[in-house]
Amino acid sequence: MSHPIALKRALISVSDKTGLIELARKLASRGVELLSTGGSARAMREAGLMVTDVADVTGFPEMMDGRVKTLHPAVHGGLLALRDNQEHLAAMQAHGIGPIDLLVVNLYPFEDTVAKGAGYAECVENIDIGGPAMIRAAAKNHAFVTVIVDVQDYDALLAELDANDDRTTLAFRRRQAQIAYARTAAYDAAVSNWMADAIGEDTPRRRAFAGTLAQGLRYGENPHQRAAFYVTGEARPGVATASQWQGKELSYNNINDTDAAFELVAEFDPADGPACAIIKHANPCGVARAGTAIDAYRRAFDCDRTSAFGGIVALNHTLDGATAEEIVKIFTEVVIAPDADEDARRIFAAKKNLRLLTTGGLPDPRADGTVFRQVAGGFLAQGRDSGHVTRDALRIVTKRQPSDSELADMLFAWTVAKHVKSNAIVYAKDLATVGIGAGQMSRVDSTRIGRRKSEDMAQALGLPLPLTIGAVVASDAFFPFADGIEALAEAGAKAVIQPGGSMRDDEVIAAADRLDLAMAFTGQRHFRH
Repeated sequence: MSHPIALKRALISVSDKTGLIELARKLASRGVELLSTGGSARAMREAGLMVTDVADVTGFPEMMDGRVKTLHPAVHGGLLALRDNQEHLAAMQAHGIGPIDLLVVNLYPFEDTVAKGAGYAECVENIDIGGPAMIRAAAKNHAFVTVIVDVQDYDALLAELDANDDRTTLAFRRRQAQIAYARTAAYDAAVSNWMADAIGEDTPRRRAFAGTLAQGLRYGENPHQRAAFYVTGEARPGVATASQWQGKELSYNNINDTDAAFELVAEFDPADGPACAIIKHANPCGVARAGTAIDAYRRAFDCDRTSAFGGIVALNHTLDGATAEEIVKIFTEVVIAPDADEDARRIFAAKKNLRLLTTGGLPDPRADGTVFRQVAGGFLAQGRDSGHVTRDALRIVTKRQPSDSELADMLFAWTVAKHVKSNAIVYAKDLATVGIGAGQMSRVDSTRIGRRKSEDMAQALGLPLPLTIGAVVASDAFFPFADGIEALAEAGAKAVIQPGGSMRDDEVIAAADRLDLAMAFTGQRHFRH
């Protein structure tokens, strides 16, 4: 059946009552009979609307604290009956089942309940049963029944009725059925993933995840690729939860790089002072800590000024006017920070293409979570890399012991290396990166690239020596051979932090001793592919 269907009878049962009364009034004005349950029925009656209780239709009262109210043939028969099937029509007549032409349901707020940190029992009580069952029934029978599950579709429903003489078209019903099944799928995914976490099931037999469209994107990584941005509802501060103060819409690459920048800078506790990270193509081109935000930015910028052009800037402190003045001296795509003062927003307002995002907080770098990556025919799931090391956890394996300042720089460089694509080499000095080698097939090549970038910046800054002289170095994974250590020594490095664990650790340690380097093993690696 493809012709428009008139709406004569609607069942409305919503948890989120936004827009409920306006919708119900407009349906009633079109002569639609209203059925409802519990709080929805009460709200409509208080607004002066005529409403029939579902309990009067089923002949059973709502019971068991509302757990049982719509799971009844009088409801599901009215949703599922095929109006062009004589046997279905006869069954409806024999059992006194009236057709339901419109179902408006939104579900118990399970995701919100989990997000607020509710206990196990409260989360279970917020698992909706009747709602998903009705939604699935109505969506299956979309040839005859219209189903609405999102408040934002109320206006679309009313516009559809206005355009089609109080009827809905098959195309509209199909679109709403797809939305409905996506909603129940996302709901069930949220429940199953929460329960897996709650019972400690790290590798559930089936894993589902879902998101809600936040933004259609002009294209993906390249103009010929389709793309969209979906949010999961996770409360973790970041690009998905940020407020955008100005600038055009974020692109696919902007979103990816901004997330990388903010996750990196969040590694540095604001209580220890401002930190800044500048990201290009998901890799840091400069990271620094300092006594002020402007100094942190300047020192991060001085690691690789060329790559910083058109990059993403992330701060772990409130963006102030002085720092904003410094940032706008070159073209920057996005700036993200927990907050921005009025001076900073005023300065950025003159740069219409610069996007300013504020998040109200920082993501917890130690928090657990699951991240996914698609492969042909499946996807990989793993825990978020929340690993970190402290000074006490380091094992010094060389004859020369690192100084206190070298230890501080080693831990700083190690933290940055966690966010650099493998193979990763990070040179750092005085809590600022001075050379980064990223994403190479050979660790020695990453070592040499970091050194070369340092030499280029020294020349640009008018300094006589490469910035790597006297620096410390972090490597995201072990050195398989001594040649990497020798390359670092040639660059002028004085200390190394790395995981250890190579079959040739003894050879590597001996090379470090011969070259008078201090070296610490972390016992932990940070591959990032």
